[in-house]
Parts: sequence; C-alpha cells; structure tokens
Amino acid sequence: MSPARTRTRWRLSLTVTTLLAASFLVPAPVNATPANATAVNATPVNAAAEDATDYAITVDPKASGAKIDDTMYGVFFEDINRAADGGLYAELVQNRSFEYTKADNASYAPLTSWATTGTARTADDGGRLNARNRTYLALDGGSSVTNSGYNTGVSVEKGKAYDFSVWARAEGASALTVTLRDADGELAGARRVTARGGWAKYTARFTATRTSADGRLTVAAGSPAALDMISLIPRDTYKGHGLRKDLAQKIAALDPGFVRFPGGCLVNTGSMKGYDETSGWERKRSYQWKDTVGPVEQRATNANVWGYNQSYGLGYYEYFQFSEDMGAMPLPVVPALVTGCGQNQAVDDDALLKRHIQDTLDLIEFANGPVTSEWGGKRARMGHPKPFHLTHLEVGNEENLPNEFFERFKQFRTAVEAKYPDVTVISNSGPDDSGSTFDTAWKLNREANVGMVDEHYYNSPQWFLQNNDRYDSYDRNGPKVFLGEYASQGNTFKNALSEAAFMTGLERNADVVKLASYAPLLANEDYVQWRPDLIWFNNHASWNSANYEVQKLFMRNAGDRVVPSGATATPSLSAPVTGAVGLSTWATSAAYDDVKVTGADGTELLTDDFSGDASKWTHTGGGTWSVQDGQYVQSDEAAENTMVSAGDPAWHDYDVHVKATKKAGKEGFLVAFGVKDTGNYYWWNLGGWNNTQSAVEQAVDGGKSTLMSKAGSIETGRAYDIDIKVRGRQVTLYLDGQEWGSFTDDKPAEPFRQVVTSDKKTGDLIVKVVNAQAADARTVIDLGGAKVRPKAAVTTLTAAPDAVNTETDTAVAPVTSTFSGAAKKFTYTFPANSVTFLRVKSIKKG
Repeated sequence: MSPARTRTRWRLSLTVTTLLAASFLVPAPVNATPANATAVNATPVNAAAEDATDYAITVDPKASGAKIDDTMYGVFFEDINRAADGGLYAELVQNRSFEYTKADNASYAPLTSWATTGTARTADDGGRLNARNRTYLALDGGSSVTNSGYNTGVSVEKGKAYDFSVWARAEGASALTVTLRDADGELAGARRVTARGGWAKYTARFTATRTSADGRLTVAAGSPAALDMISLIPRDTYKGHGLRKDLAQKIAALDPGFVRFPGGCLVNTGSMKGYDETSGWERKRSYQWKDTVGPVEQRATNANVWGYNQSYGLGYYEYFQFSEDMGAMPLPVVPALVTGCGQNQAVDDDALLKRHIQDTLDLIEFANGPVTSEWGGKRARMGHPKPFHLTHLEVGNEENLPNEFFERFKQFRTAVEAKYPDVTVISNSGPDDSGSTFDTAWKLNREANVGMVDEHYYNSPQWFLQNNDRYDSYDRNGPKVFLGEYASQGNTFKNALSEAAFMTGLERNADVVKLASYAPLLANEDYVQWRPDLIWFNNHASWNSANYEVQKLFMRNAGDRVVPSGATATPSLSAPVTGAVGLSTWATSAAYDDVKVTGADGTELLTDDFSGDASKWTHTGGGTWSVQDGQYVQSDEAAENTMVSAGDPAWHDYDVHVKATKKAGKEGFLVAFGVKDTGNYYWWNLGGWNNTQSAVEQAVDGGKSTLMSKAGSIETGRAYDIDIKVRGRQVTLYLDGQEWGSFTDDKPAEPFRQVVTSDKKTGDLIVKVVNAQAADARTVIDLGGAKVRPKAAVTTLTAAPDAVNTETDTAVAPVTSTFSGAAKKFTYTFPANSVTFLRVKSIKKG
C-alpha cells in the first residue's frame, strides 16, 4: 500500500451487459420474499417446485472443480496504524529506549511520551548502552521520569502480573524506585531495585490491584544513574511469546493459512543501507530483517514510513514464532532495492544489491537452517532450535518501476533457486489492479515463468461487485496469483458484503488464486494512517470489523475443492450516465473558464464565462473559490477535493467544455461529470498522483475506483481545452482537441453471488451465498442429484448496509442455526444484505 493518496484502476470489460449501480434503475427481484422472512423459512422442492423463486443455483457434484489449498486465505501484518508498538507487541511503555527523533515524526524528541522531574536529560555519546541503541537517559539523584504509554496510558488489569525491566548503570549504587499509578492512586505496590556499576539489566514484577487504562509508570533515582530500555510487559501474553493476547487471539481465530509480513510500504521505502557508522546511522531505512533479531536491547530502531518510530521489539523471530503458534505458513517480504509507495527510485549500487541478496539467503537459513549453521544457530540461541519451515518468500512490494524491479528480482530469484530450490520466490505486479505498470509487470512475469505474482488493489464496493469474474479469464498455465492486499473502501457491512461477493470468485478460481489476504490487519483507533482495517483496538479493548466476520467465515469454511455450480442473475435495467458537472482540485491552485454544457441535440444546458459572479455553482468541497479576472479560481494549494458543481443531476447525453489553467501546486485539474451528489460522480483527473498520470475515476457512495489511466503531467501556467462527450454509458474525453480516451461503464455489479465447495474431511457440501441487495432472495438450489441429509448447519451474517462494529456495539455478528429442509432440490430464502454458509452433509454410498 502507498502512503500517498491511493486510487486504483480496473481493466474494463467492454461487454454489452447491464449494471446494477447508483446510476441505474433497478427493479426488485420478482416475487421477492417479505423483508422480515428468516433464513429458516425454507422448504424442500418437490411437486410444488413450480412456486416462483427469485434465483436458481445449480450444482454439478459429479464434476471436479479447482483444489483449494489449506493456505488459500491468510493475513497480512504491516506495522501501520500502530499495529506493532502500541498494538500486537505487548510492550506497554512507549519510546522505552529514548530513540524517538524528528526523523520518525516532526513532533518527536527523545523524551516524547515521557515527563520528568528534577534533572533529567537524554544523551547520545560514548556512554550509551551499545552502538545500535544510541540514546539513553541520565537522571540526577532525586529526579524521576514518567511514561504515559499508548492511548490514554498504561493499561493494566486487576490481578494480572506485569514484568518490569530496565538497563541501568551507576558510578556507585543508585536505588531506583518504580511505581505504577493513575490519577486515583497506586495500581500496584512500589518496587525498588539497586543499580551498581556498568550497564546491567534489572527486573521487578507488579501485580495490579485494580483495572485502569490510564496508568503511568515512574522510575525515580535516589542518586545519579543512566537508564535505557525501560519496559513493562504483561506476563500473560499469547502462548507466552510476548504478543498482546486479545489481538493475537483474534488473528488466530481466523485460522489463517499464512502470515505475510512485515510489509507493505515498510519494505520498499527509505534507504537500503544499514544502521551503522558507514551510513551515518541512517534512520529512514527499508525494513531489513537482520535489524530485528537477537536481544531486543541490541536491535536497531527505525523511522516508520507511516510517521512514527518502530522499535523492532516485534521482529522477524517473533513473526516466525507467531506464524508457528497459529499453524500458519510464514511468508516474509524482502526489499528489491527499488523504492515504491510514492518514492519510486531504483537503487544502482551493485555491492548493496549483492548484500541484500545474501541477506535473503541468510534469512532462509535463519528460518530453516540447522543449528550448526551460522543463522540457524542464532535462531537456536534465541530459543527455537527447530526450523520454522519457510517455503515461500516475496521479493519487493508494489514497485512502480516494473522494468527496474524485474531486473533486480531475477537476481534474487536466481540466487534463491540455486541454493534453496524448494522455496517459492514471489514477484508482484505493482500497486494497482490494471494500467501500464500492471500490464508491463505481468508481461515480464509471464515471460520469465515466475511461479507466483502478488496483486494489490483497494477499490470501491461497486468494483468488487462488478469484478467477481476477474480471474475467470486468467491463463490456467501461467503464474499463480497471490492477492496480497485488497479491501473495499470502508468497514460497513456494505463493504463486507461486496468483499464476500468477490471472494466467491476467488474460490471459484482457486486454481489461479492460490493465496489471498485482506489488508491492513490492525488499527489502533487513536493512531490511524489508513482505513479501513480488519481489527480495531485501543490500549484496553479490541473489536472485529464487519469485514473480519466475512474473512473468518471464508477462512474457516473454505473446503478443499470447488464443486462447479451456476446461478441465475439479477434482473436489472440500464440507464444512461446522468448527473450535473463539476470542477475541483487536489493540492493545487487552478483557474477555470468558458464552461459550456450542451445537450446531444445542441440545446445549451449551461454556459459560464465568469464575467459576473459564480452563482450557478454550489461549493460542496474544501478550498477557497473566487472569481478573479473573468476566471473561477481555487486558490488553496493544500486543499484536497475542492468540488464545486452546477447543473441538473438528471442531465444525460451531453457535451462538456471547460478551459483550465494550473496556477501552482502538486497536481492538475479535476473536471467532473455525472455528478449526483458529493459521494456519487465521475471525474477526469488530469495530472494526478503528484502530476505523474491522468485518469478517469468513479465515486460511488464515496468510494473511488479508476476506470482508465495514462501517464502524463500538466504544465503550470498553460491553458488546456478539456472536452467530455457523454452518450448513454459511453464517455469520450478530448484534451486540446485530441481524443485522450474513451470507456463504456456497463459492467454489471451483480448483488447475488455464490460458490459451492466440498469438505472431504466432514463430507459437507458448503453452499456460500452473498445477497448484497435490499430484498430477500428466495432461491431454488439443485444439488444435481447428490444425496444429502435433511439437516444442514447454517451460519448467517446479516445487518443494515451501513452497520459498523465498534468497541461497545457489535452490529455485525454471525448467527448459527439448523435448517431441516435440505434435499436433492430445495428452496432457501437468503435474507436481504446477507452472507450465508449452508453446510449440507452428503450421504456416502454404502
């Protein structure tokens, strides 16, 4: 994922079909069941089979579909939204080693999250704990330092034990008094340790006398002392391995087949050099695994691309251990020496490239090597003599320079395959679902017979409903797909429904899509850089999103083979693109003039040369608009999405002309059409993505997807003539009189999706149905003559489309029931806005 404003693109399927979307007129399914019908209102079909139904699902149990691997669904962990420090890593002290600097965040200093009394100062000199732990705290006698933890404070629970530790040195002896309290008093009895001589580790244990989320940890020195690595960790962690228990349990409850880590943008941003004297102790580095293993006090620290510090207390050893604890396949990602996520630079340093390739070989040895090997021995000394059984490894993440990336990727793959031929080396296809980078990357991967390619995309719910068939046309003999990052743009149940609909297509194509993981995984509600996220938390509680509940259903009910099936489609009625017009900017100041909208028959619908005022326009976005010298000017260079609109939302079949001039800023222009309201429109984004490309984007209920894109930039001070021709659902765009491109937005957003799989172990046929519409769907299910028991286990997710789970309200949760009407052919009513899993038990012959 990219720290820049992320938009994604799809490859258009220009078939003559109908679209169920905001811009279409959609009738309710024929003979829809009343909205208050429940999932158990289902009856076997026999002589009364002629009763009207809305849909039909036909299953062919004699045919053999794609095999579903145990590793089909997994999780992707990236330290974003404070997912590690302040999250999954159980450490309760923030900035425990005083390493925060402005390199991490402009507001940071070595004493961020600390308060001091008396005389306290941080030092970066020869008296430090070790070379990689650069800064320490010096306290005079009678002075103290207090840590405020994460969120509202240090969180403790009554009766639970907490392990305190500190590295300290003192010229003589210094009594250190350690207290844990909040505004209401002590949370545990004070502890005292005495530091003597050079650097040494001192420990103590607290047992909380009451529960608080507002605690403060204080260390006071009786006489001068130097302190570093002040730590407080719950004794009760996930399987005793240092991870916050409730978060780890929620991840483990998904039953993931793999864990992709550590990124993400952490992998391919920043310097590729090491944390050493040669680099000047570079603090903005790519995530390099050797920085993150060994004793925690000797691990490097680093600036996190998401705007904070990462301590590496949660490092590669802990990732491997966590994967093993969950029975999941570890899938690490290493840098390819091509930066991405908005940086987009290829590192030309052959010696550095060779070092990273060797680091990758050493990583495999660390994971799999015998204790007699160098890195296998280091793993053993950390407490794990048995190997971690690494089988897959990914090189690179979302590189926007496919040719430069692939030249380096080939060298990594060659080296790994020569020494470890059983390890699958995974490539990627860039940050988007289509476009020039995607196409070039896939061409290179196919030509080189790469085994697996990682795809990423974050799109609107409508895109996911429209693209259930995305992998139907992929080459069955080409590279397999690892869908390493995907999500619709929200945590409402509507988003989860669209993802569920898409996942039925992933399973149907399990011979192509071998791995898939939603992203991101975790988000601390007080430190958010990215939405949506699968699991939300603060310092004392965690809760599952609606999306999580969908992922869990699919992960725990995947089955082992697809059973071919088909379903009837939803009736829909297409309508032309309709809407008003609009002007906008993004981090740019621009001037607009000579706006003219003309109907297909030549009727003038709107004209404005701004010789007077701008009364025809309604300002619905940000920024500052004013009429200046006969132009309509947006003057705020920092403002994003500054939309003004004019006209009638019912307009259709029209031509738009506007003259636009960039005055200053990072990007270009945004000219909108088909504007219905602030969340539903199309716009032509000229000079987007930091003025590197232009695209047509569609917003549906606030979620954007990209319909088409091209590389290109906009010049400052130059006037451009922009023309847009809208005819039905076809749109043609012209720049300075030349056709720039055209598209037809006619792909159906089918709300009724299904897939059937079998589970050899249980003998179940698993019928999975998504009904992402406001009407119940009475459905006849024909199991193709399969003999089944009448009782089926049912799990249903249903809620209002805008329902969201929170810390205090679980609006979206699975409900289990039993259905007693299963037969070779039966009807079942799937509730409106629902995901349903029917486990029908087969009767074995003999």
